[in-house]
Amino acid sequence: MGTPDDRAPLAERVEQLLSAEGPLTIVAAGDPVLRGGTEPYDGQLGPALLARFVAALRVTMHAAPGVGLAAPQVGVGLRIAVIEDPAPVPEEVRIARERVPQPFRVLVNPVYEPVGTRRAGFFEGCLSVPGYQAVVARPAEVRLRGQDEYGRTLDEVFTGWPARIVQHETDHLDGTLYLDRAEPRSLSSNRFVMERWSQPTTERAARELGFGLP
Repeated sequence: MGTPDDRAPLAERVEQLLSAEGPLTIVAAGDPVLRGGTEPYDGQLGPALLARFVAALRVTMHAAPGVGLAAPQVGVGLRIAVIEDPAPVPEEVRIARERVPQPFRVLVNPVYEPVGTRRAGFFEGCLSVPGYQAVVARPAEVRLRGQDEYGRTLDEVFTGWPARIVQHETDHLDGTLYLDRAEPRSLSSNRFVMERWSQPTTERAARELGFGLP
């Protein structure tokens, strides 16, 4: 538990961020805040400021647009992330990628562990690495533990695309970018992913670009 004095600078930083109107600025790869890890949230912002910060994360995520956003991506080294995915995809994509809608959720101090051995490889992008995507093989099912924004215990199993989202955002809180886990030969521009690799699975991309899938 920190003292008021050592919490003040972080709270002041968040207040400064929230003083500007509109979405927050998303930090791009290369900024050390994305690599330094985060400190566990332990009331540093107080309930009212935390609520405002969470609301700003949600606005920023929607504006980007994205399906998740972690505090370091807006320059704040706290173990907090938000997720939300309406999953507006065709039926064949939904089935292949196990992508189902996820309501807005706040993840506080999340950690995850694989459930079982099944893995799946799909293209991922990141708001902090604009313009590109790459295939990442991840556990297809994970158990996520932590709290929500009200301090209530979170202990839930996520499967398919929702599992991918919570892994991606929790990785941000550990200073890990999706590129650290990606198949290097799969790296593609967003334009090329849309034009050539938009199939429900990544088998064609793996075959033509020369990388393996789980």
